[in-house]
Amino acid sequence: MPVDHYENFPVASWLVPTNLRRAVVAIYAFARAADDIADEGDASAAERLVALDRYTSALESIERGARPAEAPFNALADAVREHALPVPLLHALLSAFRQDVVKKRYVNFAEVENYCERSANPVGRLLLHLYGVSDETALSRSDAICTGLQLANFWQDVAIDWAKDRVYLPVDDMRAFGVTERHIADANCDPAWQRLMAAQTQRTRQLLERGRPLARSLPLRLGLELKLVVAGGLRILKHIDAANGDVFRHRPILSRRDWSAMSLSALRP
Repeated sequence: MPVDHYENFPVASWLVPTNLRRAVVAIYAFARAADDIADEGDASAAERLVALDRYTSALESIERGARPAEAPFNALADAVREHALPVPLLHALLSAFRQDVVKKRYVNFAEVENYCERSANPVGRLLLHLYGVSDETALSRSDAICTGLQLANFWQDVAIDWAKDRVYLPVDDMRAFGVTERHIADANCDPAWQRLMAAQTQRTRQLLERGRPLARSLPLRLGLELKLVVAGGLRILKHIDAANGDVFRHRPILSRRDWSAMSLSALRP
């Protein structure tokens, strides 16, 4: 599907079976629109929370069997009804977006991981549900991939998040490496910052690699799509490492060359 936002992964590509594509698009549209409420524009925190409350109300009405008339809720209601989507996973997404409005710092990695469990992992679990995959090993590997992708996005967007007064780098990690928020404010990529970012990319890479075997246990087309998704996250981490953690002057994005390399890697066994 065409998307208005840059993404590090394909969204509802031709690899998704036709009978599932509308549901995938509905999930993405709901999640993206709600995320934008928390992230974009110049609304106040109170206004953002009110708007997210409307999403919660619409989701609750869908749970009761209603079909709201307006987008993106109408398409989501159709997907929930047709595929029996687990609505609590959608509520988890909204709880993460609400947190983005009110929480700006994370004391340790456990707090960051808890956020990812609600902001990213539900999407992977929803997609596995569409494909009828529900075993615990698959769900655990999906969670590792989704958390890894969310973290890669955090490290890619340190400067962008700073402009929104958000820092996802764990405070205790920053302290351990001798880094302060002044490094971010000044775009200071000294050796301490480089070591901090290298540690974050390494931890993130391990998560993506942990989940990577999931692709081999899925239907062919979903497996290929997942390989592309993981490859995208790994390429972003590679770019961050190549820039010595300087995500201020060299924000990593996927180029056409990256997508070509990712496509080739996805075709390998």
